[in-house]
Amino acid sequence: MNKEKNKTAFASIKVVGVGGGGGNAISRMCMDFVKGVEFIAINTDAQDLDSCDVRKRIYIGKNLTRGLGTGMNPEIGRQAAEENRSEIAESLKASDLVFITAGLGGGTGSGASPVVAEVAHEAGALTIGVVTKPFLFEGSQRMKVAQDALAKLREKVDALIVVPNDRIFSLIQKDTPILKAFAAIDDILRNSVSGIAELIAISGLINIDFADIRSIMQDVGTALVGVGIASGQERAVNAVSQALNSPLLEVSVEGAKGVLYGVAARDLRMTEFNNIAKMISEAVDPAAKIICGIYNDRKLKKGQLKVVIIATGFNGANAVPRNGQLLTNLFGSTTYPSHTTPERSEKNDKSDDVMAKNETEKSKASYSKGHVDINADEKTWEIPAFLRKKRK
Repeated sequence: MNKEKNKTAFASIKVVGVGGGGGNAISRMCMDFVKGVEFIAINTDAQDLDSCDVRKRIYIGKNLTRGLGTGMNPEIGRQAAEENRSEIAESLKASDLVFITAGLGGGTGSGASPVVAEVAHEAGALTIGVVTKPFLFEGSQRMKVAQDALAKLREKVDALIVVPNDRIFSLIQKDTPILKAFAAIDDILRNSVSGIAELIAISGLINIDFADIRSIMQDVGTALVGVGIASGQERAVNAVSQALNSPLLEVSVEGAKGVLYGVAARDLRMTEFNNIAKMISEAVDPAAKIICGIYNDRKLKKGQLKVVIIATGFNGANAVPRNGQLLTNLFGSTTYPSHTTPERSEKNDKSDDVMAKNETEKSKASYSKGHVDINADEKTWEIPAFLRKKRK
């Protein structure tokens, strides 16, 4: 405990949830997180902000929106953040690492997130965006808002982790409850943020510090964070496979030129650590810069092994998962994808829009086959952010 507190004191880590989706995500994160990390909720919707389970809340755009939200208008979201820019700057002052999480496609998350990222950068913080793209059923207008916001956010952050919501259809079964599907996406956001934060905040046998994180993630663009936990005789192999092959993230680790990974287990064996290192080095660029560490995660049960992988420096922001990769089902089993995304090559270098269109068509096919019950509660779909407030 003391080691964790002492180490955290040297790195100020803050997680900012912007908009309804971002606020809901950090409410879930703060329930089970490493000590010393501060959570901040920012929103134009006063009622939604009041329901967010974090101590620090910043109500933006009071004069502009009167607490009623943005009506899916990102320009209003941007203006609201500018209205309270000084308050946001004060909350991020002296930060070393700032995560900005949001569900893009709505007005506040899409409009205010780039402003928050800019403020964090001005404060000298390493700034990492962890965001989602809308579901197909949320409409083309919301997707366009999200794509525009992604382009603006990419210019303001050091690293950007993107989770396309429609990827959830590759994991869920026909009878999967909708709240469980949303929780799975929540977990990807939480794992991405906590995976990085705990490597800094928790001491270990081979230490990873903030300077290591900065060297891998500063000004790199697209990033990937994978987390895997396994037990049994093949726990090392299985944990690495989970971390490398998260189906909900937008990119694959293949071709990464910067990699940092940490391993945690109560009884880690030298051969296991060697196998993990070998698997990771074989998956990334041969000339990649690799930093590794061994840390103490007291939350792990006896016999469990955990691997956290941070990968950056891809050959472009449009990197995609490899054909035939295993999908680790977030609900407890391993499955094969019902469809795969074509590998990129120099002969087949598609643009962002074409790739997005292909992904949308695939998701549309899955959606039409009845993967979720859209008649469950029509009011649920009227809520703008994909991460809707959980009903108590």
